[in-house]
Amino acid sequence: MISGDANDYATVRGLVRGLDLLRALNTFEGGRCTLADLVRETGLHRTTVRRLLETLIAEQYVRRSESDGRYCLALRVRSLSEGFTDDDWISSLAAPALAELLTAVLWPSDVSTPQGARMVIRESTHRFSQLSFHRAMVGQSMPMLTTAAGRAYLAHCPPDVLDSLLALMRDQDDEQARLARDERFVARLLERTRERGYGANDAEWDAQRKIGAIALPVMHQGRPLGSLNVVYLARALKSDEAARRHLPALRHAVQRVEAQLAADDGGAGAGDSR
Repeated sequence: MISGDANDYATVRGLVRGLDLLRALNTFEGGRCTLADLVRETGLHRTTVRRLLETLIAEQYVRRSESDGRYCLALRVRSLSEGFTDDDWISSLAAPALAELLTAVLWPSDVSTPQGARMVIRESTHRFSQLSFHRAMVGQSMPMLTTAAGRAYLAHCPPDVLDSLLALMRDQDDEQARLARDERFVARLLERTRERGYGANDAEWDAQRKIGAIALPVMHQGRPLGSLNVVYLARALKSDEAARRHLPALRHAVQRVEAQLAADDGGAGAGDSR
């Protein structure tokens, strides 16, 4: 006990519970989970957990995903630790643009950001699309060299960042490592992506041979922060046809996100693309 004063003790207990809740959130994959998950993990009463979550949301340490309703660690958590590198601020800005894009194209879309040598889906409209074939996509990771999102991101990276990412890929023991070691393949891939003006995947990702996608990078201050895609069944569309039909709407969505980033420039560490 810090003090014999009941009010002091109650305040400290509330702080401890809030920190316990943040620690619990951090143990779940991607720092995201349901209310029931947190109740089970912390042993706190459901009403207490909900009240603490609302406080943490108000203070911008936690947010609630618009795609699946789960609670997520938010950007301000980074102020508690220099090592925190979450990019969920992108998804909060992109959510309205994703909703608008779904209305325009019907196929599902994702916003993804880099994590190591892979892209991680931060927000998605798979849950809301009638044409979705995978519902639980948020938090899933994807290789960069065989996905539209990864290709769009890589093609716009500064040379030093690109070299570092390719070196990281080569050190892995997977299919992407083999491709990254093929300098001619990588050079052709990046050249083709830049010529097209968008990333494309015609069922080339081994884990998802039934899907295709087109993607554009989300740019800020001359650097890519992530990618926004449109995902479809490969048997229904090829990338050139998908681009003809859906690239204008996709470009509009990206421009909307980039405009929001510019308007909020610096307010959420937008220059950090780790």
